[in-house]
Amino acid sequence: QIGLLTKLYEKCGGEIFVDGKDIAEYDRRTLRKNVGMVAQEPCLFNGTIRENILLGRKWEGKGTTEERLMEAASIAQAATFITKQEHGFDTILGEGGIALSGGQKQRIAIARAIFMDPSILILDEATSALDVQSERLVQAALNEASMGRTTISIAHRLSTLKQMDVIYVV
Repeated sequence: QIGLLTKLYEKCGGEIFVDGKDIAEYDRRTLRKNVGMVAQEPCLFNGTIRENILLGRKWEGKGTTEERLMEAASIAQAATFITKQEHGFDTILGEGGIALSGGQKQRIAIARAIFMDPSILILDEATSALDVQSERLVQAALNEASMGRTTISIAHRLSTLKQMDVIYVV
């Protein structure tokens, strides 16, 4: 249950370790700041592309928030379609990103997940609802986003898991 890893739910028994430390020792804010998630159905809000990626957060690392925004969009393979929009990152999406394809929504969700450079990336059926072409683009983005971080991928398709170092079948 992914909710246990992010402390959405408290565990009743057993142990879950992150970086060798039981998650019970982490406060929720710290844990969630270090976990990025891309779900099967991305949650997009009636705001701009920029607002949907940033969600009110500011980049605290090297470079500016704007530079990191562009970097996250590039890694997510979203920069090209975003910059082709009439208003670029300031394009209003509408409720749920109604004007975007499934692949475009997923790539914005990926950019959101990697914007803060989390040490853990959770992919929960992130490509299951996509057509073959969109899946290829999104999978390439996920592979790049997974570099240098622990990635937990929940998937039914073996093609989604080919790049993983370890695969558990449940």
